Amino acid sequence: MSIVRILVSAASKHGSTAEIAVRIAETLRTALPGDAVVDLRPAVEVTDVAPYDAVVLGSAVYMGRWLDDARDVAQRIAAHPQRPVWLFSSGPIGEPPKPDEDPTEVAALVAATGSRGHRLFAGRLDRHRLGLAERAMVAALRVADGDFRDWDATDSWGREIAAELCLPAEAMTP
Repeated sequence: MSIVRILVSAASKHGSTAEIAVRIAETLRTALPGDAVVDLRPAVEVTDVAPYDAVVLGSAVYMGRWLDDARDVAQRIAAHPQRPVWLFSSGPIGEPPKPDEDPTEVAALVAATGSRGHRLFAGRLDRHRLGLAERAMVAALRVADGDFRDWDATDSWGREIAAELCLPAEAMTP
């Protein structure tokens, strides 16, 4: 296997997206061969992606947009495009999850980073963690508090990524 160091990173405002990143990193560590190293770092701490053979990057979505720290990491990836990349967003809440469309800039982020894919995961809502403007938006959407994350879907996606990372090097060319 030529992939030996994988970065899993996310920008998270209230912790829900960070927990998704933790779950993805755990799945990769379990599913990949023992020589693979999976580093888990908050997006705010990622200053360089060059040391990594692959990157999984995610962001919480607010007002239809990724958080600045995740967009900054995406720019670093775009500047060093010679690695496989996967992107994920977290934010829809409720049953069924709302909003159910990708964030506005995802198509551009996928293109800029050469991402092999993007997944939209439902999030968690705890009004006690929200600011005034966030509570107003949630009230307008009429969404109940709760944890809407689908851990089976998260684990499945992590295993899909691991399977791609285990492909022969010539199949991994971005």
